[in-house]
Amino acid sequence: MAIEEPTYNVISSEDPFEIRHYAPSLIAETVVEGDMDEASGKGFRLIADFIFGNNQRPESTQNSKIAMTAPVTVEPQSSKISMTASVTAQPASAETNMQTANKWRIHFVMPSQYTLANIAQPKNPAVSLREIPSKHFVVLKYSGFNTLARVQKKTEEALEWAHQKSLTVVGKPQLARYDPPWTLPMFRRNEIMVEISAP
Repeated sequence: MAIEEPTYNVISSEDPFEIRHYAPSLIAETVVEGDMDEASGKGFRLIADFIFGNNQRPESTQNSKIAMTAPVTVEPQSSKISMTASVTAQPASAETNMQTANKWRIHFVMPSQYTLANIAQPKNPAVSLREIPSKHFVVLKYSGFNTLARVQKKTEEALEWAHQKSLTVVGKPQLARYDPPWTLPMFRRNEIMVEISAP
């Protein structure tokens, strides 16, 4: 059975980079601490627990199962309050450095038939639902394993490409993983996604 993925249009492509425009979406998210792998596993389990039934339907005492989607997205977080201005195009602090981050936001996009009004609500307060407006991203596609050093290198490549194209970076880099852990490295779909202003 096919797994639903977020809806987007490719605005331009220069392999392995793309500029994409994503449609608005509803996400389930959690913030966890630890290194990237530890936080990814913990965050995945928390959100999987929610979609597999630890929830309550609106105006009902029943729970419901929500279909799995791809990718699982990991974004480094800071304990500092985010600035409203654009971040620089180079990772210069914990907010954009995958190797030094110890707090992460993990999220799944919910299947497109759901809205905040009709989706079951998480019972675990560590998981929350949020609507995301349409956004533009620079995306760097690659395969293989995701070591911290490799993810940081790919993040720097994506930020450098955005800088070369005179694109304005407005969000923290995100790692999007599409495949289960048993997928062979050469078949794994990974992406570094960096939010930008509309090009």
